[in-house]
Amino acid sequence: MKPNFIKFFKLLSATILFWSFAFCLFIFIRYHALGEEEGIDNGESLIKEILYLGVILGSIIGTLFAVVEYLYDNYLSKNLSLGVVLLQKSIIYLIGLIAALSYVFRLVEATMDLNLDNDEIGWWQTNQVFWLVVAYFIIWSLIFSFFKIANDKFGSGVFFNFLIGKYRKPREEKRVFMFLDLQASTTIAEKLGHFKYSELIQDCFFDLNRIVGKYNAQIYQYVGDEAVLSWDYKNGIKNNNCLEIFFHFDHRIEKRAKYYTKKYGLTPTFKAGVHGGKLIVTEVGSVKKEIAYHGDVINTTARIQGECNKYKEYLLCSNELLADLNLSDKLSTRFIGDLQLKGKEETLKISAVHKK
Repeated sequence: MKPNFIKFFKLLSATILFWSFAFCLFIFIRYHALGEEEGIDNGESLIKEILYLGVILGSIIGTLFAVVEYLYDNYLSKNLSLGVVLLQKSIIYLIGLIAALSYVFRLVEATMDLNLDNDEIGWWQTNQVFWLVVAYFIIWSLIFSFFKIANDKFGSGVFFNFLIGKYRKPREEKRVFMFLDLQASTTIAEKLGHFKYSELIQDCFFDLNRIVGKYNAQIYQYVGDEAVLSWDYKNGIKNNNCLEIFFHFDHRIEKRAKYYTKKYGLTPTFKAGVHGGKLIVTEVGSVKKEIAYHGDVINTTARIQGECNKYKEYLLCSNELLADLNLSDKLSTRFIGDLQLKGKEETLKISAVHKK
């Protein structure tokens, strides 16, 4: 499956589950009140039908959320201010909620033999149940937005680790890192100027963000024109994720060469260093809290990436990591030599990786 489809399918599944749970909870609570207030038979046999309506409403709203969030995240929000995006989304969701409730109310009338007065145009303006659902919808929308923003800010899975306090105390983990840096960045910055150069970096990292999910990568941090990617070791070596992401990113840049050439007068190229091993992971800071990695793996990966220019290569990887990868017929390696690690006597063998 294409990465965009996979990304959308994951988002669709998550939003449908989220909103189905939210509306089932609402209807379950409201069900008991309805039994008393509106003369509905409070028998146990009715609960399945009521929760079924919650799943239908949750599926409709969840699908709407998935489509809107996906389109804005990937195509529409890049050149819009946050305020405009929030206003447009709010209008779309309100219209979608009215349409979804109109459909569900008709099902309620048919199932429970009730008249909810939703036949006239503008019925929702004076309908108390509708505004109760809207208030509930707003609360859960805020919860949804909170988790989405937190996930975008910290990276997939990282926010959950914050919540459970996984890294409150330092712990050892085995991870893979990639240092991805713009080739000839100083020359490009001088040519374009700071403003245009910043736009170039924005565009490049926007393209990178479009594919990180497919390769189970996490963006550890951005440092100027450099991005640091991270994987837990198992996901990093699975399907050669830590290498394939570089070639996919390079291919994506090439596909958009006309765009980059027209806007910046060049097609950017990137170089990368990849390495893995054990290091310490811990939560640091109280004002701007984040997950930090401490250990030789970080420094060594940066050193490997720094050797790209010397050997005129775009992707260098430690042989130590290559030994755990199952290179496909599409990838080949060329041994470079021993890298002298700063402050240490031992050396590290590194190789260049190419796409055949």
